[in-house]
Formats: sequence, C-alpha cells, structure tokens
Amino acid sequence: MMTEKLSFKKGKRGRTVFVICNVLFLCFLMFIMVIPLWKVIVDSLDPTSVGIRLWPKQISLYAYQTILSKKSLYLPLLVSVYTTIGATAVGLLMTTLAAYVILQQEIPGRKLMIGYIMFTMLFSGGMIPAYLNIQKLGLMNNLLVIILPAGVSTYNIVLMRSFFESIPSTLYEAAELDGCTPLRTFWKIVLPLSKPALASVGLFIAVGTWNEYMPFILYMQDNTKMNFQVKVRELILQDAIAGTAISASDDMLKSAVVIVVVFPFLIIYPFVQKYFTKGVTVGAVKG
Repeated sequence: MMTEKLSFKKGKRGRTVFVICNVLFLCFLMFIMVIPLWKVIVDSLDPTSVGIRLWPKQISLYAYQTILSKKSLYLPLLVSVYTTIGATAVGLLMTTLAAYVILQQEIPGRKLMIGYIMFTMLFSGGMIPAYLNIQKLGLMNNLLVIILPAGVSTYNIVLMRSFFESIPSTLYEAAELDGCTPLRTFWKIVLPLSKPALASVGLFIAVGTWNEYMPFILYMQDNTKMNFQVKVRELILQDAIAGTAISASDDMLKSAVVIVVVFPFLIIYPFVQKYFTKGVTVGAVKG
C-alpha cells in the first residue's frame, strides 16, 4: 500500500514537472514569435527608432495617416479589401452550392461530376493555358479574374461536402417529410449547422485572396488595379514610393505597411478559431 502511494506521488510530481516545462517552453516560443511583430509595430509608430528598441520614445501615427491619405497607398488597400470580400462571398456561395449538389445521391451523373471535380484537383493546365483562357474570356485588367476563381476550389468543395455528410441524415429526411424543397433544406437546415465549415472555408479564401500576388502581376497591366501586396513588394524593393511626397521615414512607412497587411487576420482569427479547428478536423477525417 505504501509503495503504491509513493508511486502515485512520484507520478503526480512527474506530471507537474512536465506541465511546467511544457508551459515554459511554449511561452518561450510565443516570445520568439511575438517580439519581431512587436518590433515592427514600434518601428511603425516611432520615427526615431533605430536598432533593437522594444518601446517607442515618440509615438506618431503619421505613417498610418499617410497610408490612408495617399492615393498610391490607399487605392491598393481598397483593391485588396474589395477583392477579398468579393472572393470570400463568391467562394462561399459557389462552394456550398457545389458541395450540396454532389451530396445528393439521386442526381444523374453524380459520379461523373465528382470525378471531373477531383480531376481538376490533381491536374492543372498550367500558367500559359490559364493566361490564354483569361485573355479569351476578356478578363484581362478585370478584378473578376481574382474573385471568380475563389468559387471553384476543389479542396474547399471536398471539405464542405465532408462536413455536410457529417450532418445526421435524419434531419434531411425530417425536412423532406415536412415538405421542404432541397433549396429550402439547404437554406434553413444545412447552412445554420455548417458554421465551422463556413468559417474554415471562408478563412482559407480570405487569407488566400488577401495575400494574392501572381494573378495581379500576370493579368493586370493597369497600375490602379494592383493590390496592396504588390505595393508592399514595390516599397521593399525600391526603398521608397515613387511619385509621392512623404515626410515620414521610409523605414517607418515600411513597418506601417507590414502591420496593415497582417493586422486584419490577427483580429479576425481569434473569433473564428473554434469554428476553424472543428471544420478542418471534420474535413480531415471524412472523405
């Protein structure tokens, strides 16, 4: 009996030590990841910041005011916001409808439709055929070329269909017995129960569109339709913004631009994290 008590105490002490070490290690990792971002925030607020300084001596919002007041800066930001919102809305609409359609067992040609969708996930035409296709469709210099592809992501369709399959079939049967049409069932039952999947897919689309770069380089010749990511690259490579009179230091402005790029999803992600985790887990364990 005494031996069992000693073993229990040793095991409990070992678990406590493990938990403490684990917490300290995770705090260390968090510190390593947060410090660079905090340094960028300090540099964006302090025009006198040099070297490694973790607290601003002077606080100035001039760099952020410059971003919001100079057309060469706020216009790309508006393009990024517009394309992100538009692509997320179109993507969620098309993805949920496509996933719900291929979920219906009685639809003629369902297997062929699923095979066609999966084929596009494995094989791609490549950059040149895609460019020629966009050109023939008349979408060059049109922001729809950024928004529309968000609605045809095979991975998102598969993820959404997997979540729809996790909804109990009895709910579909009950809705059918109550006289609901498939569209009404989709609107009144399926979508309200699909918040985790909607959050996951919506976040995938929004982050991907917000960070989009190559499509703007390939399909946009009009500089007024470039997004904020292109402007960030231009700012970093040229060390200045050509054609604008900016009194804030270039380093301060660069730091402010970086914060503007990463800030939206730093704010959004904590609110959708629980839905995002659940949605990704369901998509990972169901085929």
